[in-house]
Amino acid sequence: MCGLLTPRRGHVRVGGETWFDAAGRVDVPPERRSVGYVPQDDALFPHLTVRANVAFGARRDVDALLDRLRIRGLAGERPGRLSGGERQRVALARALARDPDVLLLDEPLSALDAATRRAVRDELSSVLHAAGVPTVVVTHDLDEAAILADRVVVVAAGRVVQAGTPEALAAAPADPLVVELLGGRVVGGHAEPGPDGVRVRLDGGGSVALPPGAAAAGPVRLAVYPWRLRPVAGDAGPDAPVVARGPVRAIAATRGRRHVHVGALAAECDEAQARGLRVGAAASLVLAGDPVLVGGSAADGGAGDVVAAERLEPGREGA
Repeated sequence: MCGLLTPRRGHVRVGGETWFDAAGRVDVPPERRSVGYVPQDDALFPHLTVRANVAFGARRDVDALLDRLRIRGLAGERPGRLSGGERQRVALARALARDPDVLLLDEPLSALDAATRRAVRDELSSVLHAAGVPTVVVTHDLDEAAILADRVVVVAAGRVVQAGTPEALAAAPADPLVVELLGGRVVGGHAEPGPDGVRVRLDGGGSVALPPGAAAAGPVRLAVYPWRLRPVAGDAGPDAPVVARGPVRAIAATRGRRHVHVGALAAECDEAQARGLRVGAAASLVLAGDPVLVGGSAADGGAGDVVAAERLEPGREGA
């Protein structure tokens, strides 16, 4: 999109203007593309003040941007004296100051610690929505993409694995990679069609009925998300949709929730649901709600990127 690399095929169009078209041999130089770019390392000029950094190449009111991003009080400081979150706000202000047609944010929060990352992420979401500029965010964190974006595109090994809203991806993942990015795991089973529908006998024991209308036969994979698992002390029984049985490996508490680990899986539940469970004691993890089938095959090349496309303004077109 920035024009720093030349694709072998495809096109890039923004606001009715063609920036790249492989078939038509159109390739607008980077300096003529109206892109506001925020790199991973913020790339601020260390010898310039905050205000001078934002004013570099600015086409709009710098002071108004400093106020909006709450960095007016830092206008006279140099980047070396700023925190990570402050530098990211300065980098975003500089990108917006160019009055770009589109924003490109390359893992803008990856260098921040967890607490700062959450705070800056929430700020960034409100700023991007207020700015009204079509935005593409590249991130490995799907939670981050879900908060910042309307549409998520999962890319692995140079190919698009799946695109849609975060909710749609969770409800019908096309690939195990999508499940993993959402924080889930994939379990195997065997689908057996019958007069009353399809039942899947899970590798962990028990069985589960697929939703009405679902078609499957033979080996299948199900997406298992921590928040859709229920821990049960002891053996839940042969008829329960059990995805894991065995001793409790660990019980962790985070932000008022309990994470109960059995085998390679973990259930996320409240304190009441975890009551009576203890490390080393036998337990079962039971699937709650309708099972979710996983399509496709595991992507080659390991972890993928998540490209989050922010809201597009009416009349704008992106590649």
